[in-house]
Amino acid sequence: MSKTKADLKNKCIKDILKVQKDYPDRPVTRDLYRKEGKIPEREWSGIFGTFGEFRIQAGLVQTRQQSAIHRQLAKHVSVDHYRKIGKQRKSWGACYLRDNKRRFKTVLGMCDIHDIEVDKFWLRVMLDTAKRAQPDLIVINGDLFDLSEFSRFTTDPREWDITKRIQFAHEQVLAPLRAACPEAQIDLIEGNHEVRLIKHLADQSPGMRSILSDLHGWTVKDLLKLDQHEMNYIAQADLGAYTQRDQKIEVKRNWKLYYNCLAVHHQSEGRLMGYPGFSGHNHKHAVWNGFSPQFGSFEWHQFGSGCKRDADYCEGQKWANGFGLIHVDTKTQSVNTEYVPVTDHAVVGGQWYYRGKKE
Repeated sequence: MSKTKADLKNKCIKDILKVQKDYPDRPVTRDLYRKEGKIPEREWSGIFGTFGEFRIQAGLVQTRQQSAIHRQLAKHVSVDHYRKIGKQRKSWGACYLRDNKRRFKTVLGMCDIHDIEVDKFWLRVMLDTAKRAQPDLIVINGDLFDLSEFSRFTTDPREWDITKRIQFAHEQVLAPLRAACPEAQIDLIEGNHEVRLIKHLADQSPGMRSILSDLHGWTVKDLLKLDQHEMNYIAQADLGAYTQRDQKIEVKRNWKLYYNCLAVHHQSEGRLMGYPGFSGHNHKHAVWNGFSPQFGSFEWHQFGSGCKRDADYCEGQKWANGFGLIHVDTKTQSVNTEYVPVTDHAVVGGQWYYRGKKE
């Protein structure tokens, strides 16, 4: 830039800053500068091109780089409260571990119950199977809750009943499950719907969080009633991921390896880890065959859900209902999966179940 242009640039900047000083409570707009500024538009435009750039060079607004940095900073600050509660929940995964030291283990595995959206016949068969089989381990593999009120799907606010949904999960699923299997270890692996619940609670105003915590003594752990049901909560995802892509990646970190040979992952990507195991999320039964030097030939099952199939907004008619009994030899690390489809009937260990008229 020539000395003449540099001098003119400095002169323009001094002039617009003087206008701002004269009108400290108003942004210097183009119209205001036309009225109060001393530099003609034909002169400043030849230096800066646009009035927006004129203001940037004068320091009246942030540069593009500054704005980008501040936007990134704001994104990280906006999720700090997620990270705080996220650290707490990671400590809830080993509060109620149980091991009877038996060589052969039976695992009852289920996925995608979705609170009041549960298929009532599926629930009856699952609870009775739990009582009869007395599994060593019960794994609720994500999405115990639905909470469509917090989802991207359109839900009529007049139909919202969040309290009913949470109470149903506790009173109709978890409490009967614990009563049926008092000696079993129960794990709830965090699914995308549990993330939805925890993020909603973290987003509430500080005043509301203070009332729940200080006045009523409630925490997220209390809301999940982990102590009451003697249940572990398995979560490794970073709730502070702020892009939708990163959030999906983080949820995929919620999985657990049992007995060094059985992997349980909420999503089907778990089949790529090289272990026998099962997943959910997609509400459809599928089986993949794998091989490893450690386990030989093995199977990965994607279980059907416990959710009723009339959710037309998700093409629920294409879903399948089911759960699994997994039998593990902890010495040889062999895993046999017994998948139980639930349609208008179900058969578990020779016991037949038939769907009732109200189911």
